[in-house]
Amino acid sequence: METLLKADIFFFISSISSVVLTVLLSVALYYFIKAGRNLYIVSEKLHEHFKDSEEFVLDLRDRLESNLLFRMFFPSMRASKRETKKETRKKRNQE
Repeated sequence: METLLKADIFFFISSISSVVLTVLLSVALYYFIKAGRNLYIVSEKLHEHFKDSEEFVLDLRDRLESNLLFRMFFPSMRASKRETKKETRKKRNQE
């Protein structure tokens, strides 16, 4: 009889601990998913800003290359290279 009572106590404690562990894991998983979503939103915003900054840098480069003082100190590249780069930029902008 005593062994049966000990077995019942063991199974009762095991049941409670498994329920508690399941609840704790569920809460941890909830916060992990929430953090993952926030990380995804932040990465998307950074991706958008990187695209904007790339356009800004390309525009700045074009303005610098057309500047007279800049061309005096840094001679212009060959026309064929410049045209190729402009075509590449146009393709990027179209995408």
